Amino acid sequence: MATPITLDAVADLRESVSGVVYVRGDEGLDDEAACYNTAIVHDPDVVVGAGTVDDVVMAVRFAGEHGVPVFVQATGHGAFAPITSGVLITTGRMTGVSIDPASRIATIDAGTRWGEVVEAGARYGLAPITGSSISVGAIGYTLGGGLGPLSRTYGFTADWARGFTVVTADGRVVRATAEENPDLFWALRGGKGGLGVVVEMDLELVPLTHVYGGGLFFDTAHIEDAMRAWVDWVHTVPDTVTSSVALVRFPPIEEVPEALRGKFVLHLRFAFVGDDAEGERLLAPIRDAAPAFLDLVGEMPTSAIGSIHNDADQPGPAWDRGMQLKDIDQDFVTAFLARAGAGSDVPFIAIEIRHIGGAAAEEQHGGTAVGGRQAPFTLVMIGVPVPELFAIAMPQKSDYVVSGILPWIASETNINFLGHVASTQQFASAWPSHAFDRLASTRTAWDPDGVFAYGP
Repeated sequence: MATPITLDAVADLRESVSGVVYVRGDEGLDDEAACYNTAIVHDPDVVVGAGTVDDVVMAVRFAGEHGVPVFVQATGHGAFAPITSGVLITTGRMTGVSIDPASRIATIDAGTRWGEVVEAGARYGLAPITGSSISVGAIGYTLGGGLGPLSRTYGFTADWARGFTVVTADGRVVRATAEENPDLFWALRGGKGGLGVVVEMDLELVPLTHVYGGGLFFDTAHIEDAMRAWVDWVHTVPDTVTSSVALVRFPPIEEVPEALRGKFVLHLRFAFVGDDAEGERLLAPIRDAAPAFLDLVGEMPTSAIGSIHNDADQPGPAWDRGMQLKDIDQDFVTAFLARAGAGSDVPFIAIEIRHIGGAAAEEQHGGTAVGGRQAPFTLVMIGVPVPELFAIAMPQKSDYVVSGILPWIASETNINFLGHVASTQQFASAWPSHAFDRLASTRTAWDPDGVFAYGP
């Protein structure tokens, strides 16, 4: 039976954990609960800044005893709505990665960011199938699937997960692998949340030291030519090529490099796994299609893979909306640029379209719960960092863009690209129906009382 959270109960919790414990109103709670998206301010009943697996166990048991939900946050990149009740477990103190070069397995702690994994693997000539941003938490990203600069060649990051250590709803610590608790293992590889607190992940790395990659920047006058060339070109490239394009409106501020300051550009991101000469040959049709005023593509170590997309790595207010697309063509380019191109009045700092497919379209190394495999493109709109526009202007303008490209929008998407989930129907779209149903039954089996809050 649930019991009220009393000061004595909180005092007992503080005594039992090595990390920190805050209750609503305590000085320090805001900093501990702060997330990457500073527009979101969490104010739960209790925050436990976990330092060990035992701390997570005690926090989960505390929540269960008091009948309140559990939330988990490492970096807060995926925060889209304030947490206003329950127990928030922060894992930012639980960082570290160890590499077994013989098995190519990286063992990654709960709060570790991709940058640490990339750096650790590079010492052994190994690379994780990471996301575009190296400041994102490795585990939370992988739980949703994970698409990055090498996804067409190697698939989703979740395909490379080999095991998880999980604190379950009843406060036990269990392993989930292909052999041990395989139902939970399947669900954690793409099911995202509502299954437990993952305190450790085993991830297989690939033997890779260099790629031929980087970015091409096309000025406003050449955006259409470059984008039309890219849409045709992606239908010809091998799976060893992963690319995306982004319409980017750079603000006229000193923090932006002078060459990009105040410009509206098309940023083409490119990564090729193979010989540099072959990569140069494959990229030649894009280079020939329009003049790039910045050409930053060349051989790079995998330790620098975060520079391909060059995502922001500092916290700030954020708004985004994502979806996946069916196959796109020249009619799509016409419709898309009419709504989002030069001269359009949309408050988006970037709109990115990623080409996926290839290895990402196929299950790698066993079954997963990953959604969005069959849609060959993703689209994400990232709003300008002005919170006053988030409630009305951003949704309205994103609807305006979407209404112009409806024939190309896929019915299925991936949970990592959805942004804020506002309805059960939207939530369900993140997985094929059979996977969604299996996830629901797996969550019920492992968390029958709904301790781990998840869903709209």
